[in-house]
Amino acid sequence: MRVKIKFPEHMALRTFQIPVRIGDINYGGHVGNDAILSLMHEARMQLLAEAGFTELRTGGHGLIMADVMIAYRGESFYGDVLDWELFVDDCGPRSFDLLYRASTMRNGAKILVAEAKTGMICYDYEQRKIVEMDPKLKSFLSGA
Repeated sequence: MRVKIKFPEHMALRTFQIPVRIGDINYGGHVGNDAILSLMHEARMQLLAEAGFTELRTGGHGLIMADVMIAYRGESFYGDVLDWELFVDDCGPRSFDLLYRASTMRNGAKILVAEAKTGMICYDYEQRKIVEMDPKLKSFLSGA
């Protein structure tokens, strides 16, 4: 195991179920690495939508992804429904980490598919600069 992502001890902020689409399947017959990143984006958008946010509007500013790390743990196939657990960690005045754990149930067993992290930065797209986190976003990320 080359990439190690440390998950917080607390429970996930939210969990979302996202089905694997036929377009997510690569020539190897399983979900492609690029599709995992796309599915992470979908999970992040669903998380933000719960609070009435988008990546461009998280209360007065937007978010931009600064980095991403993905550890592939198992295969996923067309017809799987992935459970995406999302955690918040390292929340600072201008940024936070979003951690993702994707798993599916197959033949009565829980299969870990991927673990990932995105470093998210609060960003003003009009001024093209990093900004302070909006209090509404900070409250939402804290689970309040």
